[in-house]
Amino acid sequence: MEPRWRPVSYPLSPSFIFLLVATSYTWLIPVASPQRIPTDPQAAPEYAHSIRLDGDIILGGLFPVHARGDRGTPCGELKKEKGIHRLEAMMFAIDLINKDPELLPNITLGARILDTCSRDTYALEQSLTFVQALIERDGSDVRCANGDPPIFTKPDKIVGVIGAAASSVSIMVANILRLFKIPQISYASTAPELSDNTRYDFFSRVVPPDSYQAQAMMDIVTAMEWNYVSTLASEGNYGESGVEAFIQISRETGGVCIAQSLKIPREPRPGEFDKIIRRLLETSNARAIIMFANEDDIRRVLDAAKRNNQTGHFLWVGSDSWGSKISPVIGQERVAEGAITILPKRASVDAFDRYFRSRSLSNNRRNVWFAEFWEENFNCKLGMHGKRPGSLKKCTGLEKVGRDSSYEQEGKVQFVMDAVYAMAHALHRMHRELCYGYPGLCPRMANNIDGKELLNHIRAVNFNGSAGTPVVFNENGDAPGRYDIFQYQITNRSTAEYRVIGSWTNKLHLKVEAMRWRMGDPTFPASVCSLPCRTGERKKVVKGVPCCWHCERCEGYHFQASEFTCELCPYEKRPDANRTGCTPIPIIKLEWHSPWAIVPVFIAMLGIIATSFVIVTFVRYNDTPIVRASGREMSYVLLTGIFLCYAITFLMIATPDVGVCSLRRIFLGLGMCFSYAALLTKTNRIHRIFEQGKKSVTAPRFISPASQLVITFSLISVQLLGVFVWFAVDPPHTVVDYGEQRTQDPTAARGVLKCDISDLSLICSLGYSILLMVTCTVYAIKTRGVPETFNEAKPIGFTMYTTCIIWLAFIPIFFGTSQSAERMYIQTTTLTISLSLSASVSLGMLYMPKVYIILFHPEQNVPKRKRSFKAIVTAATMSGKLTQKGGDRPNGEVKTELCESMETNSDFIN
Repeated sequence: MEPRWRPVSYPLSPSFIFLLVATSYTWLIPVASPQRIPTDPQAAPEYAHSIRLDGDIILGGLFPVHARGDRGTPCGELKKEKGIHRLEAMMFAIDLINKDPELLPNITLGARILDTCSRDTYALEQSLTFVQALIERDGSDVRCANGDPPIFTKPDKIVGVIGAAASSVSIMVANILRLFKIPQISYASTAPELSDNTRYDFFSRVVPPDSYQAQAMMDIVTAMEWNYVSTLASEGNYGESGVEAFIQISRETGGVCIAQSLKIPREPRPGEFDKIIRRLLETSNARAIIMFANEDDIRRVLDAAKRNNQTGHFLWVGSDSWGSKISPVIGQERVAEGAITILPKRASVDAFDRYFRSRSLSNNRRNVWFAEFWEENFNCKLGMHGKRPGSLKKCTGLEKVGRDSSYEQEGKVQFVMDAVYAMAHALHRMHRELCYGYPGLCPRMANNIDGKELLNHIRAVNFNGSAGTPVVFNENGDAPGRYDIFQYQITNRSTAEYRVIGSWTNKLHLKVEAMRWRMGDPTFPASVCSLPCRTGERKKVVKGVPCCWHCERCEGYHFQASEFTCELCPYEKRPDANRTGCTPIPIIKLEWHSPWAIVPVFIAMLGIIATSFVIVTFVRYNDTPIVRASGREMSYVLLTGIFLCYAITFLMIATPDVGVCSLRRIFLGLGMCFSYAALLTKTNRIHRIFEQGKKSVTAPRFISPASQLVITFSLISVQLLGVFVWFAVDPPHTVVDYGEQRTQDPTAARGVLKCDISDLSLICSLGYSILLMVTCTVYAIKTRGVPETFNEAKPIGFTMYTTCIIWLAFIPIFFGTSQSAERMYIQTTTLTISLSLSASVSLGMLYMPKVYIILFHPEQNVPKRKRSFKAIVTAATMSGKLTQKGGDRPNGEVKTELCESMETNSDFIN
C-alpha cells in the first residue's frame, strides 16, 4: 500500500521536495540500536551506514568514514583517521558528558552518526534522516491488508548536528538543516562562505574560517618578503573559497601579486598534475605556491614536481589540509623540504588516546565500522565474510591499537570534542533557563526543543575546550583564529619532520631564525617578480602587475625622489653619487695659476713695463724735439689708454665681487676709449690741416694742444657717461652662472662666479671704443697721401689697420665659443689678449721708434730752423721734392725739421 503524507508546514523549494520524495521510502525502515545485535542476518545491512546511541536528547553526527567512491559507487575505502578517529571522538565526548554530574545532570545524550563518504550529494541524502521527525505524516487514508491502520517507526528527533568535515558537505547540509531550524556545529569546515550569517544562520564551527587562515598565510608571505606568488586549489568550496579569500586580501592590502591561480579538477585526467607544474613554471619567478588542496592532491602535486626535476624550486605554503600530516610527504621529503604549513592551534587529548587504545572488537560493538577499521588497521581478515580481499592473515581479535599498529591522534579530534561540548553547554544553559530546578527534561524541552533558541545559547557559550583553549563564537558562528605555523625540515641526520616556527593569533609571530631551507643553501629564498632597484633607479611598473617592474636609472640632473619617480634637481644643484638627493654644484672662477690666466697676465705685465718705460723716457726727455713733435699732451693721453688696456687684464682675472665688477665696467672700455679718442683727434687734426692747406694759408681751427685735449676728453666723457647710466640702470653685482658649464655629465657641472655683465652689455661697453677705432681708421685712410716723412700719419694708419685685424679676429673667437664648456676661460683670455695686443700695436708702432731715436740716436733729436705755416704746407704737398730732399739730408732730418717747425710755430699750429 502507498502511504499518503500530510503537507509539510515548512517553506520548501521544488528541488528539496524532489529529494524528499526520492528518499521517502528509506524512512519506513525501522531503526534499532546497534548495541542490540540482530539475530536475523538479513537485518544487518539496515545499520551499515549509521550509528545510533540512545539518549534523552539525540545529536546528529556527520563524518567522512569512507572516501569518495569511484564513478557509480558512492563510497570508497575506509578513512581510519578522518573517519574512525573523529566519530569515536564524538562518542567519547558523549560518554564523558553523560558521566559528568555538573553538565546536563540527569539527562543523557544520544547520537545518530552517519557516513558522508566524502561526497556532498551523498551526505545530503543521508542527512535527510535528521529531519524525518519534523515532517508530520498523515496515515488516515492508509490501511493494512487486514484493515488495521499502519504502524510507522518513530524517527529520532535530532536537536543539533555535529559536522560535517568538508566545507562542500557542510554547505549542502546547512541548506537543509536551516529550513528545519536545526543548529549545526562543524569541527573541520573552514570555507569563508559559511561565515555568511544570512544564508547559513544555523551554522557554527569550532575551527576558524579560511578567511583567518588566508590572512595568516598572507602575513607569512609578507614576512618572507615574497610579493609574487601563485595559488593552487582543489576544486570545491574549501579550495576555491580559501584561494578566493587569499586573493581578496592581497587586493585589499596590496604588495602581493598573484602570478597564476590554478585549480585541480575533482576528477583529474592522466598528466593533469604534470600540466599544472609546467604552467606554474611559466612564471618561474613566482616560486611561492599558496595551496588550498586536499591531501591527495597535495601528494600528487609534489610527485609531479619531483618527476619534472623541480625539487627545491617551489616554496610551498600549505593550508590546514596539509598541516602537519605525514601522508602527503611520504616519499616526497626532498621536494617538500622547506614547506610552510598552517594548522589551527590544537593539542593532543591524552584521555582520548587512552580511550582509543583500549577499543577492541568486543567492547566497541556500537561502532558499526569498527570491524572494517580493525581489518584495515591490522592488515588482516575477519573470517570468511571479511571485507578485505586476498589471502591475508586472519584477525585474532586480540590485536591492540598502538601496540600492533602505528597510532597517532588525528588532528581534528580536539575540535570534534569541542563541538560536542559546545552543543552540550548550550543545552545545559537552555535547560537551566527553561527547566530550572527540574530533574531531567521538563515538558518544555521534552516535547520540543526550539532550534532558534538553542542556536542563541550556542552562540553564547564560553568555556575551555578539551585542549584548554577557550571555545567561543562570534556573531557569524565562527571561532577565533588561532594557528600554529609549521615548516617541514630535513635535519642534519637526514630525518624529516614538521617543526613549529611560529603562531598566528590576529597577528603573526614568526621565528625566522628557526626556519631551515634546502640543505646546504644558506640564502633566503625569494619569490619576487622583479629584483629591487638599486639606489638611483626608479621602478617602472608593468601595467596591470604592480609587483613587476623595470628599473630605470635617473639620468642627467634627475635624482630618485621616491620609489617610482625621478625629479629634477634645483638649477644650482646636481645629483649626489647615489642619485638619492641633490648637492650644490661646485663654484669656480678663473684662477691666477690657470694656464688661461698666466698667458694674458704675462703679456699684460710686459706691456705695463714697456709702457711705463716709454712714459718715463718721454717725461725725462720731455723738452726734446721728438717728444715735442709727437704732441706731448696727446702722447700722454694715449700712453694712459695703453696702460689701462694692459691693466684691465688683472681686473678681468681677479675674483669677482661688487668692487671688482664696478671697476671692470669702468675700465673695460675706458682704456681703448683713451687710446682711440687720442688717435682719432690726431688723425682728424692732420686731415684738417692738409685739407685746409689746399684751400688757403690760414690754419684750421682747434688744432692747438689745448683744443686737442678738449676734443679728446669730450670723446672720453661720452664713454664715462654711458658707464654711469649703466650703473644707474643696473647696479653691478656678482652672479653664479650654472648654465655656462652645465654639461650632460652632472659630475662635470660647475657654477661660474662672474660679474653680471652680459655679452650685449660687453659689446655696448666696447662698442663706443670700436666706433672710435673705425672712425680713426677712416681718417688714417684719408691721410694716407701725406708724405711718409711728415709727422705720424703713416704709423697711425698701420696701427689702425693692425688693430682692426685683431678685433675682427676677436669677434668670431669670442662669440663662437659661447656654447663651449670652457667659455669663461676662452672669452676672458681672448678679450684680455686682444686688448693687450691692441695696446702693444699702438705702443710698438707709435712710440718704440721714437724711444729708439731718443736713446740710441740722440744726434737726430736736435732742433732745426723754423718755417712758416705756408712754407710747411707747401713743402708737405711737394712730395716729390721732399722725397729728393730727404735723400740729400741725414736720416730723418727733413721730418724732424718739419715736426719742429709745426711744434714751434705756435701762431699757426700750437
